Amino acid sequence: MGGERAPWLDGYRVKMVDGNCLEASEHRLTALREATGRALPGKSLVVYEPPHGLVTDGFPCEDGHAQERSLLGAVLETVAAQALWMADRNFCTRAFLGEIDTRGGCFIIRQHQGVPFEILSPLQAYDRTPPGDMAQPRVCVVEAYGAKHVWRRVRRKLDHATRNGATLIHILTHVPRQISAKRVAQRYRNRWTLETAFQPLEAYFHAESNTLGYPKAALFGFCLALVAYNVLAVVLGALRSVHGEDPVEHEVSLYYIANEIATTYTGMMIAIPEPEWAIFYAMPKADLAVVLLALAQGVRLQALRKSPKSPQSARYKRPGIRKKGPISTAKLLMHRKAQLATP
Repeated sequence: MGGERAPWLDGYRVKMVDGNCLEASEHRLTALREATGRALPGKSLVVYEPPHGLVTDGFPCEDGHAQERSLLGAVLETVAAQALWMADRNFCTRAFLGEIDTRGGCFIIRQHQGVPFEILSPLQAYDRTPPGDMAQPRVCVVEAYGAKHVWRRVRRKLDHATRNGATLIHILTHVPRQISAKRVAQRYRNRWTLETAFQPLEAYFHAESNTLGYPKAALFGFCLALVAYNVLAVVLGALRSVHGEDPVEHEVSLYYIANEIATTYTGMMIAIPEPEWAIFYAMPKADLAVVLLALAQGVRLQALRKSPKSPQSARYKRPGIRKKGPISTAKLLMHRKAQLATP
């Protein structure tokens, strides 16, 4: 439909990966009724491609206590050449970065302090751009089995500390040298696009229902929400193609779109019987794109505009009873199953 966003880096398929821990569920299951902590039904890794606004991969895990790094093996199976992977420092491991490099991909990932390296070139100021100074020496990282990789280590000195108090961040990257340190840092800042993608999933598509206690059910519900989010991405792509990228990105409210779908769907299915929709199932994608663009021509963006935000006041935190840490629903179910099987 021609509704893609402007490319982040020409010639690369940008992929952002991040973890999402499902919301704690209610204690409806027998195994959870005596538990006092928050019951975690699972977590997942999600791969998001910003130019199209699509979630293209999901890697679910039933164990709510599982580390995100334990799922990286499944992610690596999808790594291909000319792909640019972006992630936070929790995904910065020698094995993960080394395998991306070996398979012909690139990455822009914040360095974890646990990754050993050797500096190969002197640290010299490279660029000056708000909000901080930059430098990018070359470093050598050796994998556990001895393979060596030479990458760039972009150092950014921040004028203002992050919420964790950091004034320096280091970004490991393997993109070509002609891509400046400034552009590398800017692209890493845009990684928060994936964080904001989770917000409408939870708020408007009810991606995490706290009544789903069984891990498989909770993860299945979350994956259905990812499919719904991709349908929304197709709608936004049609709107961008017709009305332009800037108005759709900055003025259109995802809440109003989701609300329009939720309030109109039931009446629409009554007025237009289900067999009437069969024509769209077998329609070629090119023909369906023409239909969507024609429908987008009739959309009034004014009716879907975001409401202006008012400044928020500081929240008062009430002193309360300290609860125990979160619990993994999958582990409790396995423990209960083992108890019932014991004679």
